Parts: sequence; structure tokens; C-alpha cells
Amino acid sequence: MTFRLLAGTAALALSAGTALADFPLTILHTNDFHARFEPISKYDSGCSAEDNTAGECFGGSARLVTAIKEARERAENSILVDGGDQFQGTLFYTYYKGKLAAEMMNKLGYDGMTVGNHEFDDGPEVLRGFMDALDFPILMSNADVSGEPLLADVLKKSVVIDVNGEKVGLIGLTPQDTDELASPGPNVIFTDPAGAVQHEVDRMTEEGVNKIVVLSHSDYNVDKRVAENTTGVDVIVGGHTNTLLGDMDGAEGPYPTMVGDTAIVSAYAYGKFLGELNVLFDDEGNIKEASGAPIIMDAAVTEDQTTVDRIAEAAKPLDEIRNKVVAETTEAIDGDKNACRTGECQMGNLVADAMLARVKDQGIDVAIANGGGLRASIDSGEVTMGEVLTVLPFQNTLSTFQTKGSVIVEALENGVSQLEDVAGRFPQVAGLSFTFDPAAEPGSRISDVMVDGAPIEPEKTYGVVTNNYVRNGGDGYAMFVAGENAYDYGPDLADVTAEYLAAQGPYTPYTDGRITRK
Repeated sequence: MTFRLLAGTAALALSAGTALADFPLTILHTNDFHARFEPISKYDSGCSAEDNTAGECFGGSARLVTAIKEARERAENSILVDGGDQFQGTLFYTYYKGKLAAEMMNKLGYDGMTVGNHEFDDGPEVLRGFMDALDFPILMSNADVSGEPLLADVLKKSVVIDVNGEKVGLIGLTPQDTDELASPGPNVIFTDPAGAVQHEVDRMTEEGVNKIVVLSHSDYNVDKRVAENTTGVDVIVGGHTNTLLGDMDGAEGPYPTMVGDTAIVSAYAYGKFLGELNVLFDDEGNIKEASGAPIIMDAAVTEDQTTVDRIAEAAKPLDEIRNKVVAETTEAIDGDKNACRTGECQMGNLVADAMLARVKDQGIDVAIANGGGLRASIDSGEVTMGEVLTVLPFQNTLSTFQTKGSVIVEALENGVSQLEDVAGRFPQVAGLSFTFDPAAEPGSRISDVMVDGAPIEPEKTYGVVTNNYVRNGGDGYAMFVAGENAYDYGPDLADVTAEYLAAQGPYTPYTDGRITRK
């Protein structure tokens, strides 16, 4: 196989005409949309109508309608696919669950999607309702759903679609640890991604399909491992880690990233970009040429007015809640994913402080919040409830329990165990401090744990507050499941944080060295 990158779409189109057997295909893609139907700010949270008019906003379904239409007009053959996690992230999901996502995806004309872990946030029931409303297949290859009546015989591992007479295979991938990340229930058994993909590739190959695209909500590093450990995969459309690929600031690798003969692409998150990969296949299904880039959905992309009007209509029931001003900040509060999943961050301190302050008089000593539960930053000035709910969209409740110091240290070890993957389990804390060494052996990465200024005592019992997701084993915190005197039905974490912010007067974000890295 020969492979070369072209300068752009025009060069690809020119070369496509030189060989009648060649097949050009434009793969348009999104991932990790997280219910951002309205435009977003540079902080990935809500953007006001005034700022949108001023050209300072990004994304939103109305811009995607325009961009996808224009991209299809440029392409000789095209498909539109999604890398998972349409669910969760704003009040739109809280209110509509998957209904509005299905409506918008059908309007945009998707050809396929993989199940993301957040599609399981409300169990198989809501996922099934979402599936029933879609005009296209949603896929998941690396799980056994035969024991789940709502999904068995309905949720497919792969599908073959026809694109102007050519067969294109689509395979879905979901994080192998989705049982720790979401709520799939006990009847869905997740399996190794590479083996699952290879099984579907082999089956399709026997059927004469030689153009295969994996829709992978598994993270950029896993995508590269899948590419290395499979044969026959042409393209992987990524998701889960909000990875931006390309030659722009903030990109984590080239677009596409080539691993052997496989092209890997990803387009950040929240509808801020539309990925556009132009591939030229030869008659045997080999990639001859590939080029493209994520296209930024900024003010240069005109919003489709019909879609603007529909989203405005859908927003009416939400406006009273989200437009309420609840607090004020003197500076922007940094809730960036890379910051909050790799070390102490301003948003982590705010949320952990708020949690501990709410229950400290109940004999609670420390707060532990998972960094993956923090979904956005907040800009300076007035803070609305909508902004708080964008940061904390999961409707988690405060959970309190008692456990030994040794279990807290074990929990911190879990929290730093997937640092290289920027995993959501990273612990943001209050009432305690610790040092971690990513290079140390597992089980010895945590040191210098202090509770209220004193070294933690392994056999002493401490009061802990976290959220109900973590307390019940989410993000690998299985050691908390056996906590004593557990109570999982405290107030909503977003309400707790909003009230804490309000009580501070104008809030100034900060870090204070409670988490240090060797």
C-alpha cells in the first residue's frame, strides 16, 4: 500500500479523476457533543446571545447544519458519523434526555454513531429510547448485550452501508471500563476493543467489504493500540478524550494520525469543530491518499435560521432555571479538562471546598471529587445557574460515609492510576493534601497524605464526602462501596456549589498546593 498526504480537498479531487477504479470518500465526523445544541463560549460553556451576535461564540447545531451541507456539496461521496457521547452536559439533556439529540442528529443526516459511555448514564432504558428515535444505526462491538432484554438483538456491533454503490463497513467501540464510568447495569459485559474490532473486520471481509471505518469512543491512546493490533481497519473516528488533531494550537497530533495503514481522526468536542477527512481508496480498499482537518465552527459559519428557531423553542422550558444569576466571580474559574484530570485545578478546589463546607458539621473530614465530573470553566462576572449546571451536569448528589485512612490512600492511588489517559478519576480534594509520583510503582504513587494538617493514620476512621457516582464505585472507586454509614441522598452537587459560590460574595478562584506532583 502506498500512502501520501495531500495539501487539500482540491488536490484529492484532482487525483481521484486519474483512476476510474479509485473511490473518493469524505468522512464528516463529530464526537463528544454533550448536548451543546446552542453556541458555546471559549470556555465550552454557555454563550450569551450578545456574544454570539458579536461573533465570539462557537458551535451549536445551527452552525453544524450549514457546515455539513457545505461539506457535502464539496464532496463527491460522503458519510456523516459520530464518535459517541451525545448525551449529558447541559440542561437540554437533563430535561429532554435523548429526544432532542435524536431529533437534531436525524435532521443532520448521520449515517452511524457509536455508543459512548455517557449514553449509559441513565441506564439501558434511556439508551433504548434514543435508539428507537434514530433514523440511523448506533453501534457497539465490544460488549455482550445478550443478557440485557432492552438491547439484545437491537444494538448491533457493526453495519454495512451503501455509498453510491460502494460498501462501507462501520464498527462501534465503547470504553471497556464503561461499567465504572456510567450505569449500563449488570447485564452488559464489556470486552477487549481490538479483539472485538478484528472479529467484525474478518466477518465483513468475508462478505467482500474492503472499506472499514471504526467509530471509537475509546480515547486516542486506545485508538492507536487498536490500529496497531488489528488488520483491515482503514479509518478510526475517535472520541472520549476530546482529542483535537491537526496543525492548530492545542492539537495533540496530526490529522490524520497514521498508525500503519490506519488513519485516526478526532475533532475535539462540543460541536466546536466538524471533522472532514478526505480519503481516496483504490479498488482493493487500500488508502492511497488522505487529507483534511477539523473545521472550526466559529462566527464565519452562518447559523441555519430554522435550526436556531427550533433550539430556541426547545430552550424555553429551561430559561427560567439557567438564566438565574446565583453568584459572581472576580476572575474566570479554570475547569479545563487537562488541568482537572492531571493535578490540582481551580474548579476542583471550588467544588471540593463546597462539598466539604456543606457537611463538615456532620463529622466529615475530607472531600474527594472526580475530575471527570467537572465539565467546563466559568468566566468572570455574573454566574448563572446554567453555567453551574454546565460544569456539574450529572445530577449527582452528595454522599457521606466513614472509612479508614488506608482506604482513603487506596482511593487516591486509584485516582492517579490513569494519568497518561487523562482519565476522569483524578481526585480533586478538600480537607486533605497529598503528593503523587506518576513514575512510581502502582501502590506507591501516593505520599505525604495530610488530613487537617496532620499525617493520615491508616487505622483511624475518617468522614468522607464525595458524590453518589464515586461512592458507588464509579471511576474505579470500588473501595468506597463498603463505606460505613453511607448516605447517598444528599443535595444536588450543582445546588451545593451554587449556594457556596453565593455565600462567598465575589468569588476569587485559587490553587493552594493541596496536590503536588513529584
